[in-house]
Amino acid sequence: MSTRGRPPDKGGGAAFAKGGRGGSDSIGVIGLGIMGSAMAANLAKGGYRVHGYDIVPARRAALKKAGDTPQPTIARVARAAEVLITSLPSAAALHAVAAEFSARGRVVMETSTLPIEDKERARDTLAKKGVVLLDCPLSGTGAQARTRDLVVYASGDRKAYARAEPFMRGFSRAHHYLGGFGNGSKMKFVANLLVAIHNVAAAEAFVLGMKAGLAPETIYKVQAESAGASRMFQVRGPMMVAGQYGEATMKNELWQKDMKIIGEFAAKLGVPTPLFNASAAIYNAAMAQGYAKEDTAAVCAVLEAMARIRR
Repeated sequence: MSTRGRPPDKGGGAAFAKGGRGGSDSIGVIGLGIMGSAMAANLAKGGYRVHGYDIVPARRAALKKAGDTPQPTIARVARAAEVLITSLPSAAALHAVAAEFSARGRVVMETSTLPIEDKERARDTLAKKGVVLLDCPLSGTGAQARTRDLVVYASGDRKAYARAEPFMRGFSRAHHYLGGFGNGSKMKFVANLLVAIHNVAAAEAFVLGMKAGLAPETIYKVQAESAGASRMFQVRGPMMVAGQYGEATMKNELWQKDMKIIGEFAAKLGVPTPLFNASAAIYNAAMAQGYAKEDTAAVCAVLEAMARIRR
């Protein structure tokens, strides 16, 4: 099941089971980093009441400044909303969230990129508490999240998906129901393998053109409309043109987690990934050269240095 281009719609609220203090127009967001804060903002624009939590006080303060409701604990968020979103940096964070949950009858959309085994463990922990966890990783960068240009790969309990689906419309441009729990993550691994390769390919193309004497602005303008263009070229190309990577939509240090997960997943299945493996070396070089906290588009700077290009 796939849906595209549907505007935020709260009409599905009647499908929510009553109980607890959460309302059908309330949504909880746990993890208010780049992705979580962007989803929260778009849901608020769609008319939903957003309750959020993050371990970083400044992020809770930013949520309050935006007019939404920060909560002091995960448990308080769970009491305030029947459907929640988790956007977390690690498996350890997910397990900590699952351990703190207490409100029954909730549905949680787990949007992080994590090993399937860890999501299954969290699903089982929450099931014992009467909570349904959906595996719902996202396709899109932080910049795309801000403009509601995300795609949700949803998997897990079908009835829980029906409860969560109206909220998906509030922060994504499309969402796909992929069946059994874990299929969403499998699709995300496929998507991120493409992202890893296309991002480095875009940087390689810029560096080749610049070394040949072409202006990066011209390369972007012409190639963005060419047969060889990719979404990564279009999204991260402007950063590569400017040579500025500080406003990260995906930090290299966090991307290392995704690269490791994809590599291990492919190895477990015995699938050769020569292009993905080649791209990993460039991301590792970005880490070594001090770009850990900058956007993954900084692989362009790595290749520029290798080509002895100075801007």
